Amino acid sequence: MTDFCYIRWFAEIGLTDIAEVGGKAASLGEMYRTLTPKGIHVPNGFCVTAEAYRDMLDQASAWEPLKRLLGGLATADSNQQAEIAAQARVIVYQAGLPDELAREIATAYVELCEQYGPQLRLAVRSSATAEDLPEASFAGQHESFLNIGDLAGLLEACRRCFASLFTARAISYRERNGFDHFKVFLAIAVMKMVRADHGSSGVMFTLDTDSGFRDVVFITSAYGLGENIVQGLVDPDEFYVHKPTYELGHRCVLRRQLGAKQQTLVCDEDLNSQELHNIDTPDTRRAHYSLSDADVLTLTDYAIATEKHYSAQRGSPCPMDLEWAKDGDDGQLYLLQARPETVASQKSRNLLKRYRFSQKPEKSALLSTGRAIGTGIASGKLRRVSDATQLSVFNDGEILFAQSTSPDWGPAMRRAAAVVTERGGRTCHAAIVAREFGIPAVVGIGSDHPLQDGEVVTLSCAEGDMGKIYRGELPFDITTTALDEVPPSKTKMMINLGSPEQAFRLSALPCEGVGLARMEFIVSEHIKAHPMALACPDKVTDEQDRIALNRLTALYESGSKYFIQKLSEGIGTIAAAFYPRPVIVRTSDFKSNEYARLVGGSSFEPHEENPMLGFRGAARYGHPAYAQGFALECAALKRAREEMGLENIKVMIPFCRRIPEGERVLQVMAEHGLTPGEAGLEVYVMCEIPNNVVQIDAFSQLFDGISIGSNDLTQLVLGVDRDSDIVAFDFDERDPGVMEMLRLAIEGAQRNGIPAGICGEAPSNYPEVAEYLVSLGITSISLSPDALLHTIEKVVALEHKLAAGGDEFS
Repeated sequence: MTDFCYIRWFAEIGLTDIAEVGGKAASLGEMYRTLTPKGIHVPNGFCVTAEAYRDMLDQASAWEPLKRLLGGLATADSNQQAEIAAQARVIVYQAGLPDELAREIATAYVELCEQYGPQLRLAVRSSATAEDLPEASFAGQHESFLNIGDLAGLLEACRRCFASLFTARAISYRERNGFDHFKVFLAIAVMKMVRADHGSSGVMFTLDTDSGFRDVVFITSAYGLGENIVQGLVDPDEFYVHKPTYELGHRCVLRRQLGAKQQTLVCDEDLNSQELHNIDTPDTRRAHYSLSDADVLTLTDYAIATEKHYSAQRGSPCPMDLEWAKDGDDGQLYLLQARPETVASQKSRNLLKRYRFSQKPEKSALLSTGRAIGTGIASGKLRRVSDATQLSVFNDGEILFAQSTSPDWGPAMRRAAAVVTERGGRTCHAAIVAREFGIPAVVGIGSDHPLQDGEVVTLSCAEGDMGKIYRGELPFDITTTALDEVPPSKTKMMINLGSPEQAFRLSALPCEGVGLARMEFIVSEHIKAHPMALACPDKVTDEQDRIALNRLTALYESGSKYFIQKLSEGIGTIAAAFYPRPVIVRTSDFKSNEYARLVGGSSFEPHEENPMLGFRGAARYGHPAYAQGFALECAALKRAREEMGLENIKVMIPFCRRIPEGERVLQVMAEHGLTPGEAGLEVYVMCEIPNNVVQIDAFSQLFDGISIGSNDLTQLVLGVDRDSDIVAFDFDERDPGVMEMLRLAIEGAQRNGIPAGICGEAPSNYPEVAEYLVSLGITSISLSPDALLHTIEKVVALEHKLAAGGDEFS
């Protein structure tokens, strides 16, 4: 290659060259030089060095005017700061490119055209010498340009890139992070532009961006160029892959969510045009994922390899923030950028800050929902902002409300109590900035909502993956716990969990795993349809149900495939979050009236006067009326354990009345490929019927463990319908008869050498019940997440008391 003074090719640079070429170009060079040999596609290109920037300002005698101008920042208001920034950009732009620099850029451009052909289009990307650092990303602070089609356009883009060192947002970012304006210089990366306008693009992280959970690769994707995702102009598709099992050879998408992908950002076909256009994405394309599973897994390969390389360079774990694109012309996936993730990875997972409403909000107060960013709650006045000119009237503590946000809005967002956007996914600009500033955000609420400018609302991201916006100012409490200070207990403390959306966040809790993962929550919230209706759609009699089923399963080969994938992904997400800790998944425990409320359910469920004691639990699984539905449940469990590699999943059978019923269930499971003992599979049974206790020896020979369901056991011991308000006063887990049944169950399990746990609400509601269970030597206690920490403290205190010879519970 030609010798240059101001140009360095990607093959010549790496992470040690940040002072010369800036963070972005150094990272591109590092990727191209080290990852390309591993089969990862990185576009080739060259860098215009920071020395070129300095020499340009030297030759134009521009340093002193810039210093005088920026000296007035300290006393300037926001409007004056914007004017100072604009004048600074004029000074840099008018400095022009020195002749030698322009000649070298032209020569390098010709060489790049020789590699890629005369129809090459370029991406021209700013690369600051303080950019993409672990402690400060500078993401979106400087300008980049796409679709550059000729030399004149390239030279113009370079001048504009240099000037963008002094955008208002870049100046504000440097001021906030303590960077000297005249010790940060700009280099430029010039590279082949990947034709994502003919394909798709997005961002991915080697951790979960909301919880900081590090065992997943999180990928977002949409059609067209990636700026739409960054700016939050579209709701992207989302994918998760579990890194530990992936590296063991299990190539499987853990979880996915279809995004609306409202628009597609494309280039002009005219080589002389740099214009980009958003076009509405056709409904037929929006209804399909913008990446295949094979593409997702290829990107996972890229992400894991990149994280390993950067971690080795740093000498410590280095979660990554990556940009990628799929070229619609050559069909290849490319990495476009790699930088250390600087928000979620910097937060300690040992500190648990919990937000909780002082009292549960009324359903009528709920105004709108979207994707939750963070886990906080905030109240304030909604301030509708349509463009940057309205930010001057935005007041501290208001909730910024917009269709989407852009990097220019950073200073105002820093003053916001929270953010609400109509568009965008969890990697859009609004979400990224909200995480960085530590404020909650609800993004992607859609345009059909009742929110009004000036209205006081309370925004909650503390209720799972769905963010909620309530009318009025609602009181809430905040508690902070240092998890590494929670004392360990001998009794295994576990949690009850039904929502996959909360799994990554809750996995940081000091627990031994999940003692009860409720399958029915996943069915009702994510699948929404009756298993038999999906297995036998021809037997669905209601026309509206048929329409709803067709809509739910439109992307799948069949209703059965839909059920298996959705259920296995929900189960798998919970199991992955706690891997390799055990996760005990209870097969569906709906009652017939609850099954009937699912889409298509009325065609398959009998009317029962007392569904609590009717066709539920184990009785259904081998019965012709539900056999095909249970086959789908087994297929989903098998997929999660075998294809996903999540062998920490145990299975639990609910409401098993008699020994022959238990034998039949295990036989049916084996017929569907779930044989106890194979691949370490353990099958537990719920101990919630008096007969389970009376015949504990027989049940212990059949199953690998028991888990006491104190709710049903209490109602059946006392003969009290726990759903009846009129006799609710008689429902009490602390009744001596119930306590005796607990003792008999635990001692029976111990006698037979199997573990005995409890997953009912009694230990969560009554600390004295938890103490009694510990005194009996119960193996594990599974609680609601909110009750875990204070129950652990009580259990540890009792264990110490018992060890010291104190009196047992009486």
